Amino acid sequence: MDRKRRTKIVATMGPATDDPKVVDRIVEAGIDVARLNFSHGKAEEQIRRAEAIRTSAQRHNRVVGVLVDLQGPKIRIDRFKSGKVTLKEGAQFTLDATLDPDAGTETSVGIAYKELPNDVVPGDTLLLDDGRFVLTVNEVKGAQVVCTVVMGGELKDRKGINRQGGGLSAPALTDKDREDIKTAATLGADYVAVSFPRSAADVNEARELLRAAGGRGGIVAKIERAEALEVLEEIIAASDAVMIARGDLGVEIGDAALPPVQKQIITLARTMNRIVITATQMMESMIENQIPTRAEVFDVANAVFDGTDAVMLSAETASGKYPDKAIAAMARICLEAEKQRSVTSSDHRINTRFARTDEAIALASMYTANHYGVKAIAALTESGATPLWMSRISSSIAIFALTGHEATRRKVTMYRGVYPIEYVTSSTDHAQVNLEVVELLKSLGELEDGDLVIITKGDLMGAMGGTNSMKIARVGDMVQPRQGNS
Repeated sequence: MDRKRRTKIVATMGPATDDPKVVDRIVEAGIDVARLNFSHGKAEEQIRRAEAIRTSAQRHNRVVGVLVDLQGPKIRIDRFKSGKVTLKEGAQFTLDATLDPDAGTETSVGIAYKELPNDVVPGDTLLLDDGRFVLTVNEVKGAQVVCTVVMGGELKDRKGINRQGGGLSAPALTDKDREDIKTAATLGADYVAVSFPRSAADVNEARELLRAAGGRGGIVAKIERAEALEVLEEIIAASDAVMIARGDLGVEIGDAALPPVQKQIITLARTMNRIVITATQMMESMIENQIPTRAEVFDVANAVFDGTDAVMLSAETASGKYPDKAIAAMARICLEAEKQRSVTSSDHRINTRFARTDEAIALASMYTANHYGVKAIAALTESGATPLWMSRISSSIAIFALTGHEATRRKVTMYRGVYPIEYVTSSTDHAQVNLEVVELLKSLGELEDGDLVIITKGDLMGAMGGTNSMKIARVGDMVQPRQGNS
């Protein structure tokens, strides 16, 4: 039995993965969740990608979740006449909300975000292209923001704009996002990510729109605004998961501030029983190269040490030359990092009271498993809540989420250390169900005679939130239930 990777891999679909053979390779390499980036391409393309990854996953007897990532507000410059210009340090450069979108020159460029002149004042620092260009605002003249170039270079079309310290007033959800949420519901997205949320209200609005469209997926809040950190607990509480979007966040708060903030967000999310994804530039050199840099290896490993549920690939798989190799490299780094004792021991919630019976069973099961030589945990689940609570406890023990609901199996693909298995029983006899579960895991090569296994379920199997029992069993010692037992 091979040791399973606990940290999940989110990989972005794009032109580089449109070949069905490449889709098969990234499934074989270990993708857990496919990200569809709605900042690029048409809705029809993204629907095709979702269908392609699910078809391939089914062919490989795997479950892969789908994450729809909304574009959010376009806080970008427009285009230059020649496609790019060179900004010289000390030169004047104007961001002009009235300029034609294709009329940019070395002295001025249009902006997609027309409210920028209302959001800035003289003395502000604006950062373009993830901080590669630095401008100081000299004055605001009507719809024009007149700046001085502090750090220049070759600037290309459509690069992003950030205000150092945050404060841009663009709403999190645009009209395009509202339409894309309907598409997310149509394709049955398991998660929908909200870009640039400033408060719990942004997250709640996205959830209401998704539910109204018939979607049942979880909502991911992307932490990428400086002001989001001021209400971090509120945003996490409103979400099913958070994404540490280190690109825009790093630009707004400064790159040196990112490492402690990443640790803070991961710790807080896990404490609040929420999923956390670490994203942006994790293996960026693999857009062009077949192996990662040593710095990237350390970055992925450190996210695992911090307790992230998932690590994410963006352009590495969406447009890179080696999407399957990027996933495979990330997988082996995670596996090695997970061998460290700090990743397998936990004092999570040790001094807090539990609010629900199923929560108490979940955490008691993990504590027992970590201290009693248990080989695996089988959690019979309807909604996925019990394995979620279990996954908050650091461990090296596999947690199998056994459920008849396809949506639940796809949901748990994001949970650290949780593996979905299809299981449906017609029996109400608990001894019979226990035996079926053990035999299923044995048939999959996950258990052998003599192994200890923990099984959790409810008295009323099939009821949401009904987990109220934990059984410790030794494989091979279980007795066949008598005929007629109920």
